[in-house]
Amino acid sequence: MMLRPLIAACAVSWFVPGSAFAAPEIGQPAPQFEAVAADGSNVSLTDLRGKTVVLEWTNDGCPFVQKHYNSGNMQQTQATAVEGGAVWFQVISSAPGTQGHADAARATALNEQRNVTDVTNVLLDEEGAVARAYGAQVTPHLYIIDGEGVLQYMGAIDSIPTGRTEDIAEATNYVVEALTAMQAGEAVPNPVTRPYGCTVKYAS
Repeated sequence: MMLRPLIAACAVSWFVPGSAFAAPEIGQPAPQFEAVAADGSNVSLTDLRGKTVVLEWTNDGCPFVQKHYNSGNMQQTQATAVEGGAVWFQVISSAPGTQGHADAARATALNEQRNVTDVTNVLLDEEGAVARAYGAQVTPHLYIIDGEGVLQYMGAIDSIPTGRTEDIAEATNYVVEALTAMQAGEAVPNPVTRPYGCTVKYAS
C-alpha cells in the first residue's frame, strides 16, 4: 500500500495550540450550529438538547480516515456511541474541488460502501462554517457534547497517531473512553487530546 506518498499528499497535520482557528473550551457551551444534512434536513445543536452528540470531521480521501474506516474501527466506535444513547454526525467540510468534498448523494454512497450504519446524519459544511466554529483542524477530528450542550471532549479518535491499522489494537480509544466516563457520571479522563490526520480542506 502506498501509504507514505498518500500521507504526504494529504497535508498531514497535528493540532498546534494557537493556530488559525481558536478551539472551543471544555466545560463550556459548545458552539451552536445549523447545517444542511445529507438527507435534506436542517440539523441544529439546539434541537439536539438532551442528547449526547458526537461530531466527527471526515474526508474519505485522507489515509488516516481510511485507516479507521477500512479496519472497521470507526464503525465500531460509532456503534458503541449509539448503543449508549448518543447521536453521531459526520461533518464534511471539504470545499468544492478539494479532497473529500461530497454532496448529499456522494456522502450517502460513501457510507453505504463502508457499511456505516450508526451515523445519525452527515452534515454538509462545504463553506466551513461549522468547522471554523469548532476550530476543526484535521480529519478525523472528534468532539463530544453532553445533553446540556456542554463540550466534554475534543481531539483524536485514539492515542497512537499513525496511519498503521495494526496500531489500533494497542491504542486507547479516546472517544469510547470519554463516552464511558460520561455514562458513569464521571469526569472525562482525557478531555483534550491532540488530533492527527489530514488538514481540513477549507475554501481559500
